[in-house]
Amino acid sequence: MTKAYYHLPGLFEFYELYRVFLPIFREHREYFYEWCEIGSVYGAPADCLWGGGRAGFGENDPREVLDLMREYGISARLTFSNSLLKEKHLSDRKCNTLCALFEERNGTQNGVIVHSDLLREYLKKTYPHLYFVSSTTKVLTDFGQLTSEIRREDFCYVVPDFRLNKALDRWETLSQTEKDKVEFLCNECCWFACKDRKACYEAVSRKNLGENGKEHHCAAPDAGQGYRFSNAMQNPGFIGIDAIQNVYLPMGFSNFKIEGRSLGSALILEFLLYYMTKPRYQLHVREEVYLDNMLDLF
Repeated sequence: MTKAYYHLPGLFEFYELYRVFLPIFREHREYFYEWCEIGSVYGAPADCLWGGGRAGFGENDPREVLDLMREYGISARLTFSNSLLKEKHLSDRKCNTLCALFEERNGTQNGVIVHSDLLREYLKKTYPHLYFVSSTTKVLTDFGQLTSEIRREDFCYVVPDFRLNKALDRWETLSQTEKDKVEFLCNECCWFACKDRKACYEAVSRKNLGENGKEHHCAAPDAGQGYRFSNAMQNPGFIGIDAIQNVYLPMGFSNFKIEGRSLGSALILEFLLYYMTKPRYQLHVREEVYLDNMLDLF
């Protein structure tokens, strides 16, 4: 059976949720679709210079986070997708300590999601046992440029801009080796017509570096609503479970990224229910998570 591998948000940000959810996923595998697995969990602690895309806010101990992923055989990914890094930032102690910890060879290989070629080259030399994911923050909307990115040997995975998700005629032209590297962003809620995604990501990168700069103001018609899964489902780039099963898996694609690091754990649970849990068992999973007195979902 062809499997879909989900790459889930909030490695640090939603550690407490995963600490409750992963035992359910292991002990009650019958609750979940047979055709899906967890490929990785990604994220970054608060105040990481190398962070980008979204500001991390996780405060959990990195060793505890990593131990949880190792217990369940899940790859852990550091989201270090800052697009504005300079040579002086490469010596950052906190980020280097995290990379050294995540590089430790003990079971499943861990990775780093990167934007900056400067950072990638540094990590490649300094922490050679980490693998690399090309970040969607590069906003590669030209399919030719994206194909060139997929063919770069340094990257094990490449996350395309979500606006290319439905370019099925072009996706069909890739070889199977190339398809294996593509990681579709499924549940993006951003305005499909947005022309400012790079500026938005750069504003987050500046913030993580502690630099002053022009504040980015989203021009989307419904920007004031924040993220709503119901809206994301109406996005032209949305990839739901029917499309995963009946379109993308048969085409030879198997990697799917779920966004949500900046959201709340209650909404992340809804993603886990929708994408992974059989409808008749969704209440079972929701109850087991909600009734855990150690977990604050709101």
